[in-house]
Amino acid sequence: QPEFHDVQGMYVLNEGNMGSNKATLDYYNFSTGRYTRNVFGFANPSVPKEMGDVGNDLGIYGSKLYAVINCSNKVDVMDKMTVKKIGQIDIPNCRYIKFYGGYAYVTSYAGPVQINPNYEQRGYVAKVDTVTMQVVDTCLVGFQPDELEIVDGKIYVANSGGYMVPNYENTVSVIDLASFKEERRIPIAINLSWVKGDSHGMLWIASRGDYYTRQSKVYAYDTRKQQLVDSIDCRVSNMWLDGDSLYLVSTEWSYVSMNNAFSYAIINTQTHEKVSDNFITDGTDKDIVIPYAVAVNPITKDIYVTDAKDYVSPGRLFCFDRYGVKKWEIGRASCRE
Repeated sequence: QPEFHDVQGMYVLNEGNMGSNKATLDYYNFSTGRYTRNVFGFANPSVPKEMGDVGNDLGIYGSKLYAVINCSNKVDVMDKMTVKKIGQIDIPNCRYIKFYGGYAYVTSYAGPVQINPNYEQRGYVAKVDTVTMQVVDTCLVGFQPDELEIVDGKIYVANSGGYMVPNYENTVSVIDLASFKEERRIPIAINLSWVKGDSHGMLWIASRGDYYTRQSKVYAYDTRKQQLVDSIDCRVSNMWLDGDSLYLVSTEWSYVSMNNAFSYAIINTQTHEKVSDNFITDGTDKDIVIPYAVAVNPITKDIYVTDAKDYVSPGRLFCFDRYGVKKWEIGRASCRE
């Protein structure tokens, strides 16, 4: 179904199964309504193993498209229009990427994939020159840092400590952009994952909880007052900020009940109120097996939700209009926006 507006299309990064080198990149053309699978493979037939092991994050800066490939320890750099690979940045156990002032900032777990309560390797943020595609500096943060956000000259990094269960991290690292040094760590909650900065100077930070008695939750940190100002009881495993609306999807596993709890919520970041318990209004959320990621078109306000299904077989991509009514779904598209 064609969508005519200024945004040309959307890339979908598919994680693939860990250890199998199955990460792929798809493209949805808004003007034609055509969904094309594995555009990276077609554009780069000579690249061995194609994208590699576990696609984790995707970003566009200038004319380049960056794909963070976690267990392949690299960031693939492509032309954003042709998807031709033009470079590679080697960063161990890399996780998420943000851009500012001609640099890319990438979080890294630094050490191997290993569950260990006494894990000794702290993570870091790599500073990458986007012209030379070289790492020019690194800054140590907490253990297993995940998403990062840049607000008013500071980088805020969500430290998870995810490998150190049950000894999770509970802090956000604050890095001064100018000196690229860690200034302090802010205690928030255990097992942090996502961090989004809104237009009101607020950071919205997600905690995964411990999968037992502490559920996932959303926290609001005021970067201007430098204090934690709110917490909202709302399950979250992925989130997307569009204007003053924070969209949350959750597939939260509990080792107590031995099942998943699902949710599709919206928080108003101006009032801090949860304004919707389910942004899918036509009952078609029952067609989604494992809600995994969410994204919102900034112009049409269409909402995209990925379904990881059983985490092994290819998933699906669902599109809902701004009112939560399903417009279409595409099979065999999986995992991450």
